[in-house]
Amino acid sequence: MAAELQLAMRRNTMFTVLLHHATASKAGMNVTDAQCVNALSLDGPQTPGQLAQLMGITTGGAITAVIDRLEKAGYVRRTRDPDDRRRVIVELVEENVAQFTRYFGPIGRSFRERLDDHTDEQIAVLLDWIRGINEDMPGIIDEIRKLP
Repeated sequence: MAAELQLAMRRNTMFTVLLHHATASKAGMNVTDAQCVNALSLDGPQTPGQLAQLMGITTGGAITAVIDRLEKAGYVRRTRDPDDRRRVIVELVEENVAQFTRYFGPIGRSFRERLDDHTDEQIAVLLDWIRGINEDMPGIIDEIRKLP
């Protein structure tokens, strides 16, 4: 069963990547831009350097281009860090992000419908498992980025 679960997770990952391509395309973005919006939505305002590190892109031109595109589209704004005026903080423009997040409505509905068939105890097991995987993922991604 462990092998079947691993294959099912591979398929889920594939569909998740395709889902993110579809939602980003509908919103007129590429996947990296969309994931920056997602990261800001999940974790709040961040510096360009933090976003670049998370996305695995350079802190110079690449992240600047992403932020420029997102700012032009109205999804983010740059502000100054109140504690260090030299630092830039990137934050979401919430009212505009709502337009993008509506594309996730169908997957959210499917997710809720699937959970309706499970007990609180079963959901707790799933939640514990996915939290553990999420905890491991930054290290796994870093390990993969370092591979030759």
